[in-house]
Amino acid sequence: MNTFFTTAPATPDDIDGPYAWFRMIVCLLYSAVGGAGMWAVVVVLPAMQADFAIERGAASLPYTLTMVGFAAGNAVIGRFLDRYGTAFPLAVASLMLGGGFILAGLAPSFWLLTLLQGALIGIGSGAAFAPLLADISHWFVRRRGIAVATVACGNYVAGTFWPLIMQPLMAAGGWRFTYVAIGIACIAAMLPLAMLLRRPSPRGMIPTREGRQASFQPQTTGLSPTALQGLLIVAGLGCCVAMSMPQVHIVAYCA
Repeated sequence: MNTFFTTAPATPDDIDGPYAWFRMIVCLLYSAVGGAGMWAVVVVLPAMQADFAIERGAASLPYTLTMVGFAAGNAVIGRFLDRYGTAFPLAVASLMLGGGFILAGLAPSFWLLTLLQGALIGIGSGAAFAPLLADISHWFVRRRGIAVATVACGNYVAGTFWPLIMQPLMAAGGWRFTYVAIGIACIAAMLPLAMLLRRPSPRGMIPTREGRQASFQPQTTGLSPTALQGLLIVAGLGCCVAMSMPQVHIVAYCA
């Protein structure tokens, strides 16, 4: 059990080992909690619109700013992970996300709420996606695909359970109370999870356990890193633009 909580440097034997699977579960949980940053504003949109007495187009701006912040957070926090390791940037992001929810729940104006959604909630929630995928990819070789896919599911698990939690909270105290409760829950859950990821990554190491060395056969796409990155950006934009309408406006309309 102590192997799971150590901060000792990783070894090639840790790749695809028990600690790697433990780390994958921790990343999945962090992502599922932090994913509240992407979905909460969708659930509260009708109530927030009524509270501020604004049109639906204006009420959509907090979500727009959240996505802009989310995009920036993925890149910025990913850069901090490269420089400072995993735990510290994720801990800072959890404070940003939780603090953003609490402050947004207390915001006296719509424009302040919108700013908080982008600058704190959006950027903070960015830590719960791409940076975690990058981190977990270093801990697996044979099972890298399933590990990355599992952690990626955390964002969508969040879209499943957070609305179920938010509905009774909104019925009991409104959207502001719900936001404050989410903020407290994010800090309480995500800070300890971040601390479980203090162990340095085995970046660049080759697994040495029997059978794993032989199975390690790097493959290439024939594309340069720049071309591959560009194609992934185009694919991501095409995917998310198409998803934004049913994820946001139809959900709010049905609610």
